[in-house]
Amino acid sequence: MPVFVVHEHHARHLHFDFRLEMDGVLKSWAVPKGPSLNPADKRLAVMVEDHPLEYGSFEGTIAEGLYGAGAVAIWDEGPYTLISGAVSDGKLEVRLEGKKPKGIFVMTKMKGKEKEWLLIKKKDGFPDPLFRLRTVL
Repeated sequence: MPVFVVHEHHARHLHFDFRLEMDGVLKSWAVPKGPSLNPADKRLAVMVEDHPLEYGSFEGTIAEGLYGAGAVAIWDEGPYTLISGAVSDGKLEVRLEGKKPKGIFVMTKMKGKEKEWLLIKKKDGFPDPLFRLRTVL
């Protein structure tokens, strides 16, 4: 079963990196406000370069002077199931089996945008309309 990982990344600005194992790499999106369990929230997710699968277990500090310098921690991880769609279609529906983001999420590419997507929690058995993002670092 493929895995997902959400990295909490304290670079110039705190953001969260949402990664899905696909085609032998981690497809990756930077999510400035982090994932939400509230179906009313639509989170911007900017697609970034693919990362090697080994990067999924990375925690530590990226040195000053390097791209993405700052502290990185795993916020959550676990298996996921692709329900429908593909990155090339500009729409994905996945079921995450993490400790924090759990349940069905939809990612849709914004019309007319090259890298901008929306990450949205579906109304399923795991919504949390009172969700507040808490960092691990």
